[in-house]
Amino acid sequence: MRLAALAFFGGLASALVGPALAGEVFSFDQVRAGLSSNRIHLVDVREVDEFTAGHVPGAVNLPLSAFNVGQLPPPSEIPVVLMCRSGRRAGEALAVAEAAGRSDVGVYPGSMIEWMEKDGPVVTEP
Repeated sequence: MRLAALAFFGGLASALVGPALAGEVFSFDQVRAGLSSNRIHLVDVREVDEFTAGHVPGAVNLPLSAFNVGQLPPPSEIPVVLMCRSGRRAGEALAVAEAAGRSDVGVYPGSMIEWMEKDGPVVTEP
């Protein structure tokens, strides 16, 4: 069991140390750990009203309806992870980012549905 745990956390650490590979898929645990260690930029592509109603703490909102790759954090050692409600819009935004030449952007396909199922923290705005 210890070996399996070390392998898992070793893989998690390597995923969070360097930039994402194009289209890299991030799990709930990777997103949670990346946010707590400031090792990912989490971008929520849901619409403003959805984001305001509840979002992952630390996420920034860039709605898919007005998605502009130039508004993403600049390429760096910290990967950009896209999310939405179910993963569909995040996948669309990922395709746009990849078409624009961004190879440091990944996706959290579980998105808000999984985040809330796993009792991840959520904040709302007035």
